[in-house]
Amino acid sequence: MNNLFRAKRTRAKIHGTAERPRLSVHISNKHITAQIIDDDARKTLAYATTVGAKATGNKTDLAAKIGKEIADKAKKVKIKTVVFDRGAKLYAGRMSALADAARKEGLEF
Repeated sequence: MNNLFRAKRTRAKIHGTAERPRLSVHISNKHITAQIIDDDARKTLAYATTVGAKATGNKTDLAAKIGKEIADKAKKVKIKTVVFDRGAKLYAGRMSALADAARKEGLEF
């Protein structure tokens, strides 16, 4: 239950707009997913995941690859700044690896 409360508390303060969309990250035991969402228009602008990919390496390395990939896709749709939505996860380990890789590629949040 604590994870649900943490996710609701985090998302209550975050709202993505067309100028500054929301970067939503979900990390499960097997896969990592990141999407850039415009909440006003209710559209996903960019999406990156490890589902279906034959990626190798540990989960932290995969998170960094997804961070780089989502930043590259954000550049293609001309997005420079986002609001970071970590959901119910704490900002540590894989989450921070993804965020650092996205920042290194030029995404600002």
